[in-house]
Amino acid sequence: MDEAYLRRAIALATENVSAGGGPFGAVILRDGQVIAEGVNRVTAMHDPTAHAEVVAIRAAGQALQTHDLSGCTIFASCEPCPMCLGAILWARFDRIVFAATKEDAAAAGFDDSNFYVELAKPAAGRTPPMRQALAEEGLLPFLAWRQFSAKVPY
Repeated sequence: MDEAYLRRAIALATENVSAGGGPFGAVILRDGQVIAEGVNRVTAMHDPTAHAEVVAIRAAGQALQTHDLSGCTIFASCEPCPMCLGAILWARFDRIVFAATKEDAAAAGFDDSNFYVELAKPAAGRTPPMRQALAEEGLLPFLAWRQFSAKVPY
């Protein structure tokens, strides 16, 4: 069954190339029903975060009217990059199924290996340089969050 949805993600990715977009597609499934689909829209939207998985996650959240996508599976034409994996983890997907690997993507010119290297470094050693400032003041939003009685946890 997984293969049918994965083939759909691959078809979306291939069609997106023909339309001038990047070679990435994603399908989100819940309870045997397709909730959302997405393709890479980075250049079309002038948005570096508009990867297929993120586009699909945004559509699924709207369709289900929730930020919690527990119970969902995401099918991606390619192994999710660090940003997309972060979004998938935040959304609490049950499963990820992908076709091509990050090495396959790199061979086609989509190399995110440096991101993994940067993420493994301490903040002060990353490129671009990172510097913490206003650490105490930066805690104020978290204090407000802890005290806000009507918050929606995520």
